[in-house]
Amino acid sequence: MSKPQTQMSLGMNILGFGAHAAAWREGDAPVDAYLDVDYYRNIARISERGCLDAIFLADGPALGGDVATQPGARLEPTILLTAVAAATERIGVIATASSTYNEPFNLARRIASLDYISAGRAAWNVVTNAADAAAQNFGLAGAPLHVDRYGRAEEFLDVTLKLWDSWEDDALIGDRQSGRFADPAKVHTLDFKGRHFSVKGPLNLPRSPQGRPVLVQAGSSEGGKALGSRYADAIFTTQTTLPDGQAFYREMKGRARAWGRNPEHLKIMPGLSTVIGSTEAEAHARFDRLNAWHGEHGLLQQVAGRIGMAPEELDPDAPLPWERLGAVADFERGSQGFLEAQINLARRENLSIRQLSRRILVGHRLLVGTPEQVANTLEQWFLAGAGDGFNIMPDMFPSGVEVFVEQVVPLLQQRGVFRREYQGRTLRDHLGLPVAENQFTAARAQAASGY
Repeated sequence: MSKPQTQMSLGMNILGFGAHAAAWREGDAPVDAYLDVDYYRNIARISERGCLDAIFLADGPALGGDVATQPGARLEPTILLTAVAAATERIGVIATASSTYNEPFNLARRIASLDYISAGRAAWNVVTNAADAAAQNFGLAGAPLHVDRYGRAEEFLDVTLKLWDSWEDDALIGDRQSGRFADPAKVHTLDFKGRHFSVKGPLNLPRSPQGRPVLVQAGSSEGGKALGSRYADAIFTTQTTLPDGQAFYREMKGRARAWGRNPEHLKIMPGLSTVIGSTEAEAHARFDRLNAWHGEHGLLQQVAGRIGMAPEELDPDAPLPWERLGAVADFERGSQGFLEAQINLARRENLSIRQLSRRILVGHRLLVGTPEQVANTLEQWFLAGAGDGFNIMPDMFPSGVEVFVEQVVPLLQQRGVFRREYQGRTLRDHLGLPVAENQFTAARAQAASGY
């Protein structure tokens, strides 16, 4: 597949103190920094200095991890990113919210409000939440089945897009002399009734500065791929090897085309966790310090958690227990995308569980090395058709984002694969995406034409 995009996109994923579980112990940020808005504003400003497309906040509606050893609390993303947007000028702000534990009207309104407050820099990252802990906060015994979560997500997105489009672009009149504020013929009720939702509409906000906020989807399962290829503007994905990245890229572009979409308007952005040093030895020493805090058992726990088994069931020096894993599509105990990425890497490189634990952070590909090596792998994947951009997950904040912006970004700029300055003001501008057509305006035009 030819690659018409000449410059990559880059997002900065703010995962608490960093992608490494021991970052809160090794780093120099105060232990309560992840509850301080200035901590996030600082990371966003550094990222904006590097002309990155966006900052990204993961989220889940439950206390994550073992509270005895991990800072699992999280500020609510749309509220936090509203404060971050007010302290920045260009960088996009991507909020994660669950389609399983929200309602379309309230969430559509929150994200559209963030788009107004940020002057067109907002995005919603759609997740379905596979963990039982989240379900139990909403009156359920456990997470709904994968197929049910994605069925609800599809209907949720359909309703949300209709709500965002329920005011046509020229619905506002604002004529003080006549007293006519808006054209009610161009403000549309939905009267939507589906399996999961009944929503009258319209949204109580006009269409947002980008037309619609950007839609991001994070999921590499079959359900995730079907949802993302149909609705998403960008997909954050989990592939850990170049062949797998290329195959996923080709598949998703083909799926977008099958939906009648322009494949160039679907951005594929694999995740990359980074541990960067001025030399390889320095980078590995930094990684070793982090791992020492976390311990061998902690590393083993991460692998075990992603494959849905207890650490005690695994031999660190043996391969993954292939005979017990079963089909990825049958996996209901966590992320199918993370499981598949882990399995593929272990198989391709014949890794033991101990080796695998040092090759993946938070489920994503890991690179421990110099700025040149990080720039090389980003450029390689980009030019080889394995990604339109990348979601960067440094090991620790703020040092991880500082070294990326100060030492990796200039190398990418010198090679002509990343911008030297912003060319627009909205997140759609940064991603090279057009303003989405208003579906009600399009239907009106189609009806007027007689077709």
